Amino acid sequence: MALITESCLRAQLVKGIPNPFPVNEEDKLTPAASDFLKSRGISLLRKTKAETSLLHNGSAEELRIPVGVSNRHVHLSEEHVELLFGDGYRLTPFKELSQTGQFAARETVTLAGPKGVLPQVRVLGPSRGASQVEISRTDGYLLGIHPPVRLSGHLQDTPGIALIGPKQMVMLSEGLIVAKNHVHMSVDDAKQFQVEQGDRLILQSTGDRPLLFADVVVRIHGQYSLELHLDTDEANAAQLRTKDYVRVIGCNGQFTHTIRG
Repeated sequence: MALITESCLRAQLVKGIPNPFPVNEEDKLTPAASDFLKSRGISLLRKTKAETSLLHNGSAEELRIPVGVSNRHVHLSEEHVELLFGDGYRLTPFKELSQTGQFAARETVTLAGPKGVLPQVRVLGPSRGASQVEISRTDGYLLGIHPPVRLSGHLQDTPGIALIGPKQMVMLSEGLIVAKNHVHMSVDDAKQFQVEQGDRLILQSTGDRPLLFADVVVRIHGQYSLELHLDTDEANAAQLRTKDYVRVIGCNGQFTHTIRG
C-alpha cells in the first residue's frame, strides 16, 4: 500500500501529473492530496492488483539492484595528470571497473586539507574534462573540509583541495564533493524498471540492519551496467558490500512495495 500525500504530488508537477491519476486499489490518499487533485480537475483511476505494473515489468517479482561501494577517489583532467605525474604522462590501467571503459589506475595522489591528509587515494581513468575528488563525510572530518553532496560533474560552488603527486602539487579551486547516491542503468534496464533519466528511486537494504535510501537518482546511458553506487559511509551504515543487492520499493516519492523490517 502507498500513502499518497500532497508533497508527493507536488514533486510530480515538473513532469506533469497524468489525468486521470492512476492509483492502486489499496493505495490511500491524504485529504490534502485529494483536495490537491480536485483543485486541478484531476480524477482518479483505480487500478486492480492484476493491473498494477509499475516497477514490476508485468510480474509480481520484486526487482533488485546490485550494489557497488565506492571508496574515496580522484578523477583528473589531462592537464592535471601531466602536472602531477610528468609531461606526456598517461594513466596506467590497474583494474577494470563495473562501468564499461572505466578503470582504477595504478596512480595515486595525496589529498591535503586544512586539518589533515589522506595518502594513496586512487585515481580513476580515463582522464576527464575537469578534475573531481569524491570523498565520504568521514573523510571530510579528517581533512577539515565539508563538501556538499552532489552528483558527479555538478561542481559549481564546491570547495577545492590540494592534490600532491610525485612531480608537484595541484590546488583545485573547486571539485571536492560527497557523491550523491545514484543508480546506473542501461536503456534496457530503464525500460524494465519503467523509469526515466533523473527519476528518484526508493531502495531498501536487506540483512540485519535494513535501511531506506529514499532519493536515489537514476542515471541512464547505453553503456551503463546496472549498479547502485554508495560511498563507504552509506554502505557501512547499511552493512552492505559490493555485489550485495537492494530492493526497489518505490519511485518519485511513492511506495510500490511494503517495507520489510
